[in-house]
This record gives sequence, C-alpha cells and structure tokens, in this order.
Amino acid sequence: MPEPVKKTVSAFTKKPKTTEVTAGNTAVFEAETEKSGIKVKWQRAGTEITESEKYVIKTEGNKHSLKINNVGKEDDVTYAVIAGSSKVKFELKVKEPEKSETVTPAEAAPAPAAPESPAPPAESSQNTEVSSAETHQEEPLDPIGLFVARPQDGEVTVGGNITFTAKVAGESLLKKPSVKWFKGKWMDLGSKVGKHLQLHDSYDRNTKVYTFEMEIIEANMTFAGGYRCEVSTKDKFDSSNFSLTVNEAPVSGDLDIRAAFRRTTEGHDDGAEFNFSSLLKKRDSFLRPSNRGEGKSESQSDVDVWDILRKAPPTEYEKIAFQYGITDLRGMLKRLKRIKKEEKKSTAFLKKLDPAYQVDKGQKIKLMVEVANPDADVKWLKNGQEIQVSGSKYIFEAVGNKRILTINHCSLADDAAYECVVGDEKSFTELFVKEPPILITHPLEDQMVMVGERVEFECEVSEEGATVKWEKDGIELTREETFKYRFKKDGKKQYLIINESTKEDSGHYTVKTNGGVSVAELIVQEKKLEVYQSIADLTVKARDQAVFKCEVSDENVKGIWLKNGKEVIPDERIKISHIGRIHKLTIEDVTPEDEADYSFIPQGFAYNLSAKLQFLEVKIDFVPREEPPKIHLDCLGQSPDTIVVVAGNKLRLDVPVSGDPTPTVIWQKVNKRNDLLRNSDDSMTPSENSCDLNTDNKLLFESEGRVRVEMHEDHCVFIIEGAEKEDEGVYRVILKNPVGEDKADITVKVIDVPDPPEAPTISNIGEDYCTVQWQPPKYDGGQPVLGYILERKKKKSYRWMRLNFDLLKELTYEAKRMIEGVVYEMRIYAVNSIGMSRPSPASQPFMPIAPPSEPTHFTVEDVSDSTVSLKWRPPERIGAGGLDGYMLEYCKDGSTEWIPALPGLTERTSALVKDLVTGDKLYFRIKAVNLAGESAAATIKEPVTVQEILQRPKFWLPRHLRQTLVKKVGETINIVIPFQGKPRPKITWLKDGQTLDSKDVGIRNSSTDTILFIRKAELHHSGAYEVTLQIENMSDKVAITIQIIDKPGPPQNIKLVDVWGFNAALEWSPPQDDGNAQILGYTVQKADKKTMEWYTVFDHYRRTNCIVSDLIMGNDYFFRIFSENLCGLSETAATTKNPAHIQKTGTTYKPPCYKEHDFSEAPKFTHPLVNRSVIAGYNTTLSCAVRGIPKPKIFWFKNKMDLSGDAKYRMFSKQGVLTLEIRKPTPFDGGIYTCKAVNECGEAEIECRLDVRGNQMNLMHNPNTARKRD
Repeated sequence: MPEPVKKTVSAFTKKPKTTEVTAGNTAVFEAETEKSGIKVKWQRAGTEITESEKYVIKTEGNKHSLKINNVGKEDDVTYAVIAGSSKVKFELKVKEPEKSETVTPAEAAPAPAAPESPAPPAESSQNTEVSSAETHQEEPLDPIGLFVARPQDGEVTVGGNITFTAKVAGESLLKKPSVKWFKGKWMDLGSKVGKHLQLHDSYDRNTKVYTFEMEIIEANMTFAGGYRCEVSTKDKFDSSNFSLTVNEAPVSGDLDIRAAFRRTTEGHDDGAEFNFSSLLKKRDSFLRPSNRGEGKSESQSDVDVWDILRKAPPTEYEKIAFQYGITDLRGMLKRLKRIKKEEKKSTAFLKKLDPAYQVDKGQKIKLMVEVANPDADVKWLKNGQEIQVSGSKYIFEAVGNKRILTINHCSLADDAAYECVVGDEKSFTELFVKEPPILITHPLEDQMVMVGERVEFECEVSEEGATVKWEKDGIELTREETFKYRFKKDGKKQYLIINESTKEDSGHYTVKTNGGVSVAELIVQEKKLEVYQSIADLTVKARDQAVFKCEVSDENVKGIWLKNGKEVIPDERIKISHIGRIHKLTIEDVTPEDEADYSFIPQGFAYNLSAKLQFLEVKIDFVPREEPPKIHLDCLGQSPDTIVVVAGNKLRLDVPVSGDPTPTVIWQKVNKRNDLLRNSDDSMTPSENSCDLNTDNKLLFESEGRVRVEMHEDHCVFIIEGAEKEDEGVYRVILKNPVGEDKADITVKVIDVPDPPEAPTISNIGEDYCTVQWQPPKYDGGQPVLGYILERKKKKSYRWMRLNFDLLKELTYEAKRMIEGVVYEMRIYAVNSIGMSRPSPASQPFMPIAPPSEPTHFTVEDVSDSTVSLKWRPPERIGAGGLDGYMLEYCKDGSTEWIPALPGLTERTSALVKDLVTGDKLYFRIKAVNLAGESAAATIKEPVTVQEILQRPKFWLPRHLRQTLVKKVGETINIVIPFQGKPRPKITWLKDGQTLDSKDVGIRNSSTDTILFIRKAELHHSGAYEVTLQIENMSDKVAITIQIIDKPGPPQNIKLVDVWGFNAALEWSPPQDDGNAQILGYTVQKADKKTMEWYTVFDHYRRTNCIVSDLIMGNDYFFRIFSENLCGLSETAATTKNPAHIQKTGTTYKPPCYKEHDFSEAPKFTHPLVNRSVIAGYNTTLSCAVRGIPKPKIFWFKNKMDLSGDAKYRMFSKQGVLTLEIRKPTPFDGGIYTCKAVNECGEAEIECRLDVRGNQMNLMHNPNTARKRD
C-alpha cells in the first residue's frame, strides 16, 4: 500500500524563518505556496509593507521573496507573510557589527534566508491560543473611531483555543461603551455564551482603556468564517471585521489503533484523553503493511480492528481484544461510548438552511436552500402551516438548484420557525425579528416660566407615531378631567403641553421610550420685575429738552409718571411714550416751573423710580465795555466738578460765559499728569497760544464729530455723542480776552455695566449638586458690583436657565436640583447700578454623578473545606455613572485587615472564594464601584467558618408534579425538581424500572436541581418515572407519573339501524384508539345528499346510539360521528355508507313510457369529390363531405389501392368534412381517387380524377419517378 499523503495544514509549502543579520547588510526571506497565482502580503509589525528602495518584493510563480536593504536596528521587529487565510510570523534579529573588524559591504556575505533549523509554524496551537492582540502593542493607535486596538485575523487548529481582543479608549467617554460580537452578518454571539464561547471585559484605571475579549474554546471546523466587533457610545459608533481560520489537526501516519489500548510497562493512564474520532478518519494511514520484518504484525495490520469492534456484539469484545493484543479493555469500552454516529447525508438537499437567521424589523430577508434535483418542487412552512402566495409579502424563486423564499417588510409576526420540505426530507431554521429600539434623537430642554404662562416640552424620536411615556417626578402623567396635560404627536415629534402653569407644576419631567430616557426641569416663578436702567437726574437750561428714560424687564408692563407726587398729564409740550421695555417722559422747552421731582411707578409692582430735574438759570448782568472773561457755573466752588454720564448716552454741557470783548474759548482734556490731550479752539491758531500750553500737546479743532464744541454768543456747548469709557477724564475750559483770563476744570465720569467675569470653575460635584466659584470682573463699570446672576444649561441645549432671582453677594454658590448623568455648563453675569454685564464664557462641561448604594441581600450560598460561595443583588440605586463592578473583601476574625477576595472587580452577582484555610472564621464585605468611587460596604454580620457541612439528600417536589402530569403529543416537557444535599449527590432516573435512553430524553443535573427534558412528547413517553438522590449511604427518591395524550381515532361500526317518518336511528362502537385518554363524548353531524353541507346534531354526546329527528321529507341524508377526548375531536369521522331516505306520503307520479326514436342513418356524401389538375411539386388536397349515424369509418383508395399505409398521403376528418393531402405530387400520382364511408347501416363511395402536369425533363431528372415507372 503506498504511503498516504499527509494533509497540509497551511497554504505554504515553504515558510520564511527567523534570521539574524548584521546591521547594514541585506536580509532576504523566501516563501513558497502550494499553487501559483495566490496573492501574498508581507507585514512589518502588523502594518502591510509596500514596495520601495528599502523593501523589494518579488513573485515568480509560487515563489515569493522579501528583500530588506541596509538593515538597521529599527528593523528588529516581527514580520509576517499572509496567503489567503494562512499567516506565518517570523523575526529579523539585527546585531551590531564588531568594532575590532571592519567589514566592507562587498566582503559582507548576505544572511541566510532559510536556516537549516526549521522554525515552528505560525499555525501551531501554542500560537493560536494567545490573544490576537498580543503582538499588536507596537501597532499604532487607531486615529479614527473608538478602537485603540482592533481584533485581528486569527488561525487555530481543531480543538485549540483562541482569544480575540479589542481595546477602546475610555478617557473621553462618560459611560462604559456597549460592545457586541457577531458571526457572519446577523448572528449575535451574546446569546451563544457557553462551553465553547466566553466574553470578558475589563477596565484599566491607569491607562483609561476598556479591554473586551472573545475567547473561543475547543474550536471545530464550523467556527471558521467572518466575525465583526461593534462598539457604540451615546453619540459614536465603530466596527471592525476579522476572520477565523480553523485547520484540521495533523495526524501521524505511523499510528496503530491497537497501540492506543495496549498497556506499556510503565502503566497506562485510564483517564487520559485520546482522539479516537481522528484515528478513524485517518485509519487508512496506519492500516498499511509494516516494513519492519515482523510477520505477525504485518498480517494483523491488514485487518481493520475497529471495523470488527463496531460490528461485533458486546459479548465478543473481550475475545477480540485478546486476539489482537488489546489489553486495556476498560479504556476501550470507555472510548467506545464517546463515538458519535455520522449524520446521514441528505439525498434531497445539497445545502440546507442555517440553524437561525436574524433580521431587523421592517427589513427583508432571503431563506435559500440548494436541492439535488433542479426540477424538484418544494414547500415552505411557517410554524407547521404552508405559506401561501399573498401579495408582495412572500416571494418564491427557483433559480437552477436554488430555492429562495423572500420575506419583505419583516414584522414581529414573522418571528417563527420555518421549514423547507422536499419529498420526505425537511430543513429547519428559526427567524428572529429584531425590533429596533426607539431612540430619542432630540432631548427635552429645561424651561423657566412665570405663573400662568403656557409650557410646551418637545422631543424628537427615531420612529414616527411611536408610543412614549411621560412622567413628572417619577409619577406617570395621564389625561385628567381638567385636561391639564395635553399629549401631542406630530410625525417623529412628541409634545407635552401645560396650558396655564402653576407653582405646583415645577419639577423634573421625563419622557421614556424602550430605547432611551430624556429628563428636563421646569421652574415656575412668581412674576418679578427687574429694572435694567433707572431714570437719572437732569440739569437743563431754559427752552432746552429734558428726557427721563427707564428700562424694565417686562415689555408688557405699563406705568404712570408723577411730578412731585401728582400724575403727569401729557400735552403738546409734555409727551409720554412706551416702546417695548423702554418708558420715556419728554419735556420740550423747559421752564422754571418744570423743576421738580419726577417718578415712574410700574403698574402692579411696588417700585418707585425717581429723579430730579434742575433748571439752570442764566443771569445776564450789565458789564462795562471792557470786562474780563468769566465762566458762569453753579458748581464752580466744588472741587473737583464731576459730571456723571451713562455709557452710550449723550452728554451736553452748556457753559455760560461773559466778557468784553468776546473771549476766546479753549477746551482741553487733561490726564492725571496734567498733559493736554485734546484742544478745540474756535478762532485761534495753535501758534498763537503755544506758550500757554505744554509743548508736546497737539491742538485739535473739532466742531463736528462725536466729541465736539459748539460756540454761541453768550455760552458754549460741550457735546459727547454716545459716551464711551475713553471719554472719562478732566476737561478744562479756558476763556481769554485782552482784559484777562478765566478757567474751570470739569470732571466727566462715564459709568457702564461691568465687564463679563471670567469662566466660573466647578468643584465638589455630587449626585445632584455642585459648587460654582468665580472671580470679580476686571472692570466694574465705574460703579460697585451689586451682585451676580448665575445661569446653567445642558451641554447640547441652547437654552440657558437662571438659577437665582436675588443677586448673589458672594463669589461661590451651591447649585442644586440637577439631574444625575446629564452634562451641564455654567456662566455668570455681574450686575451694578447701571445694569447687567455680558455673560462670562461657559465653564468646563461637568456631570453630576454619585457612587452607587451598597449591594443588597449579601448572603453566603455555600461553604466547603476550602471555598465559600457568596451571592448578592445589585444596589437599589446605581445612578448615571453605571456600575463598573463589585469589590469583594474578607477579614479574619480578630483582625482589622481586609484582604481582596478576588483579583480586581467582578461584574457578576455571585463569587466563589477559593484557596481558604479550613477552620478559619472570616468576615466578608462587598462594595459597588463606579466612576464616582466606592459605595458603602454590605457586610455579613456573623463570621463564616470555612468547613464542609454534610447535608442529608432531600427532594423538594413541586406541587404540580405530585399528581399525574398530562401533556399532549408534540408538546415540550421540561420537569425541574430542586433538591438539597452536600456533598453533591449522585442522581439516577428510571422509567418503569428501566434506565432512560439518553437519545430520546435529555437529563441535566446541577448542584441544586435536576431537569428532565423531552423536546417533542410521544405516546411512548407515558409512564412512571422515578428519580433517586444518593449521598454515601443516604438516599431519597420521588416518583412522577406522566401521561401523554393524543386525539382519538374515529368511532367503529357505524350503522343506520332504522328510518321511519322524519327520524333515523344510528348505532356505533367506541374507537379502537382512545388517544391514551378517556373518551368524553361524540359529535353527531348530518348532511343533505344534495348539498353535502354538514350540520351538528349532537355535541358531547356520551352514548353509542342516537335518534336523529326533524329530517325533511323526500331528502336523503348521510351521517358522520367524531369521537372526543381531552385533546379534542378525532382527525377523521366515521360516516354511514348508504344515505337514509325520508319518504314522502301520498300518491306517486308514474311518468308515461315512450318508444325511443331510432336516429341511425347510412353514410351519404353531401359534397362530392371534384376532378382536379395540378402542377407537379406542389402539395394538393382532395375534399368532400359525408354524414351518417353512427359516425362512419373513412377509407381512401387510388386506382382501387388502399392508401392507409402510405406516408405520402395524410387524411383528415373534421365535422364531417373529409380531406386527403398529397405531398409534392408527381405525374405518377395522377389517377382515379376513391373515398369510401362505412357504418353499421351501410356504405357509400365517391370518386374523382387527378391529373398532375409536368415536363419530360423534370421526370428524367427525378430518379424516384423514373424508378417507379421501371
């Protein structure tokens, strides 16, 4: 027998090896693939290598090479070559050149590309069991998306383990991200966690990185394929695809099946594992002749011992083992039980349905099978019912061997079990319709209103017409009788409307969907009025205009003006205006009578804004011809003379002057160093008075502009339009004439709102509160700061909400009533007597968050000699910070040191503490941990002694199992029986005293219960079941009776006993098959023979005979009977063979007897044959018509010869018209044609002549015609 070929595990026949090269030299790596044309990729530290001067990549057929020029220390990393799903890793080790020797590049030999010592293949189980992210520490961080490290493609052998790792940066995340693992396109692996799949995650507080792992245990060939990892946060999403390749484990060709069961001299471990199935697959490789010269072994190796063992009865095992030298009989029997029968290959299906499919609601999905026979018809079933074509919901397609069922617009009703039936074979699958959660795309926003105003909360969800739930402070809102709350839907938008708000409506309002929650706060305040700008004192002179102006917060507020306590009545000279929030009192042509105290009182508020109007009287005295200049100001005696103006307002200062001759007026602005900044002269030039001014001053003459001087005969006017902060200072007015000089200093002070403060800082953040701190503004506007106003908003909102209505005097404030888990921002306003500053920059975003409460129901579940099992429940309050895990600690009795019981945090609500010292007394405590810190500890009050406790076995049989358990055929049976007992007891199930068949009935045992599971109940499952619990010499047992029932068969021997009048008597016997249940009765139905519509006569009838009455005279009736038990009516009914005739009373009509008329007629031609002359070579027909009863037989003759067997002639008969067709006639076909019609009444004939014309040359060239003539 030739040497069997060992199956290749990798796609490479030659793999690159780890190489050591001196720095500066060239390194060459070579690889060979099984086939040419395969695309090969080279990687360096997980990054694909592109061809350049540094890296030279060559491919010739199936040979591939990578050449690295001028190797440096940075090239000392891990490399890999990838072909298809195979990946081989190797290293380049770079060593420094020796300093004692100088090697030129020409003398330096290239490093060997393939050392003699083979490197271990990358597909080995040792490599694949390591996490795929193990070698990616050097991999650059993912600049886009959420992943720090993505899961990489992996390769594993059958039976090996492999772990895929994904890392997510958590520094910018407020909550733990959600991660899902998928196989293929739809299959969510979260529900597949078990023996072969484990999901883990952890969080590193130092690096702030979340690590998520998917571990595949004992891989098999079905695990191969594409996988996907999806990570999502509140506003981000990312995914990564990777693949898993599973290779068959290599098996040595020299193995002998019998060697597995032969004991060696050192002894054989009975419990050692041995892959017997792999040996069977490769038995051809070790059942070959031995070349070692041993005759006995050579003869026995040709015998397939395993085939003999499989066919032999168990009584022959010992004899066969002795004959073939298998001494480990016990190990052989143990392994025989583990062999599984190969699944019978389907003859109807080439490819069956997958076990399960998943689709989102509203999407479409295609279920496809491949059948062996392309002409085969298939049926599609849904929950056992055949699917019928209905509109565009279901589409059936047949493309070659493929049969496709397309389900459009999937809904929750399509979540069912589907079958494809071909003949007697079926293919099953389950379709899971995933309903997408309704998300809140636009959250609620906080609102602040006054009492009586309308409130409207608005949010937007992801689906139109979605159902949402509104709550206020945790209590659901409904439509009250007063219609206080109104709920409105407009497409995707949802509204909550409060028509007239009251103080009691303040609180937190919540909108909830099945995919999200949004919370907003409503603050309802009493109406308050704020004064943004108060009226100011005015000083005007005769015939000027006086304007009092104030600004309040509410533009709808009206008010009255008072003069010395009396209401001002408007007239042509006095006008009152109200535009928006601004109220004005304007007095034209001021007279001395207008000097008084003026006040503005807003209606409905206890405010009184007052100011004084002062009349400036200009006194003109007679002066001599020469009079020195004089400035006439009432405030000249004061020092300094200060005029206050609000920024943005107009300053007009009238200065009466006198002097003869008319003096020259000079205005100057003086700084603190007495420097002259601005000069305005009406008549003089700068050079005339330069000796009186500082030499570095620049004289300006401004009669127009924002700051200007207007000159008049007896006074001058100093005007500043829209006063600014730069206009503040000391202004000097100088009068000069030949007689003398006068001057006066006037101080102008510009006051304004303060500058905005700097951004506030947030500290001491709690569950629903925080402390806000800020600094005073750098400039207070010239007036002392009276206080501060604080505002906050949600980060994604645009609406700021005021937190205080009374000014804050301090520089700190504790903000409360915030929602945990919502991101907020704060800003501050400074307020002085002029008004409110612009807002400060927003603070850094922050989130109120608090540690969770302590875990609840912390108890000891079990204790052994070295372990303690604990369990608990999650905290009652977790909060928006989520829950990172639990920290479990223990402390020895008499000590104060708490020791961690588990490495790190655990996310489970149970834990098993191992490696404890027997006899120790320990206290345990548990804490919940999240981003805000640790919760209070839940502690077990009494110490726990580490010692196994013997507990007597005892069943706790549920009440419903203490009586007979009745199930219908096809239903699922799932019996759970809890018990107690320590150590873990041995459980035995028996049915009618016999051991249960594990293929028919499933048994699963745990430490606390035992489960009996039957997927589809059958009648033979009925019986008495007994389960025994055994611990050493103590035992307990219970018995359970199961009765499986089915629909009964039809009644037997139904008879129609008698019929009289309008009655019929029936009898029958009970059914042969009662369905394993008592017959409860029978249903009797009748049907009229004319319509055969069945009507029920008796229902739940218990006897086996009955009389059916009220039958209709003259009708015939059939009767049928169904039997009934607990399952229902029988599938079929017993029906009477003969009908029951209800006779009529009275005379019977006898119809007269008539002789039947004879319509027989001999054949007669109604249209004769006509003589014809035709041209040779063209088809011709002869036609006639005949009649006769019965229909005559037709015969055609040519020159008295029957034409029935000649293929040249075709004969037709249709509705009595007879036709003879002659195909391409020749002159030889001419002659007398006869048509004969014959029936049992006689016969008739008719004939005609046919002449065929043609020249002699055609006849000579037609060999067939010539041959016939000869």
